[in-house]
Amino acid sequence: MTLTYYPPRQGLYDPQFEKESCGVGFVVDIKGRKSHDIVSQGLEVLVNLEHRGATGSDPNVGDGAGILLQVPDAFLRQATAALGFQLPPAGGYGVGMVFLPQEQTQRSACESVINDRIQSAGLHLLGWRTVPVDGSTLGAASRETQPYVRQVFVGAAGDTPDRDAFDRRLYLVRRLIEKGVKRLGDFGFYVASMSCKTMVYKGMLTAPQLERFYPDLRDPAFSSAIALVHARYSTNTFPSWDRAQPCRVLAHNGEINTLRGNINWMTARETQLSTPLY
Repeated sequence: MTLTYYPPRQGLYDPQFEKESCGVGFVVDIKGRKSHDIVSQGLEVLVNLEHRGATGSDPNVGDGAGILLQVPDAFLRQATAALGFQLPPAGGYGVGMVFLPQEQTQRSACESVINDRIQSAGLHLLGWRTVPVDGSTLGAASRETQPYVRQVFVGAAGDTPDRDAFDRRLYLVRRLIEKGVKRLGDFGFYVASMSCKTMVYKGMLTAPQLERFYPDLRDPAFSSAIALVHARYSTNTFPSWDRAQPCRVLAHNGEINTLRGNINWMTARETQLSTPLY
């Protein structure tokens, strides 16, 4: 299973020209009140954006669909208690939504890197949860590349001053994890999100398939005050589980026209980047 490669340049195809044109939607309770209604309304918006997404010749293979939500503390507390470990107070733990290989040996190797990087960063590995999924509606291409989806729970260090500082630390840990797994090989590994604030449920799905694929999203205890949804239309890209949006902190409708220029400018300025926060 491979999720993260671009096909080589061939014929009229060149990976540097990849673009997409998608549909996005956002639902929010402006008073910050978390509820399952917001989750349900976000999923309804996503289904209504189905015309902005796309499928292949198989209508059950979508270019991608997903939703970004706040960490549902009550739901996760209930789910992890059944697994035998207890979560710290809300904000004191982060959740990583991880796409892992289906093959057991490769999956164990990826999880070993994750566990090691969390602990070496001075954070606390609280436990793992295998995310329930229902792939019965998936087309062949989505099913063949379907990852093994798990959540890793990370406790904050005692010297963490606030959630923003904790999120920055989780970002650094995620990058160390990604680099560590990459050195092992191309396992189709991907971290969809790792934060103490938000979580991303997504995949190589059609808009209506998202809620069916992730039963978590139908649980009444799963609540949020925001829901950011995305239906992907890959105009000249290949769909994959990792390319589905939302990304970890945003979703975009269409490719940025100056992407190559932005990449070049960022590369040129990389040595000058500095912040006291890292």
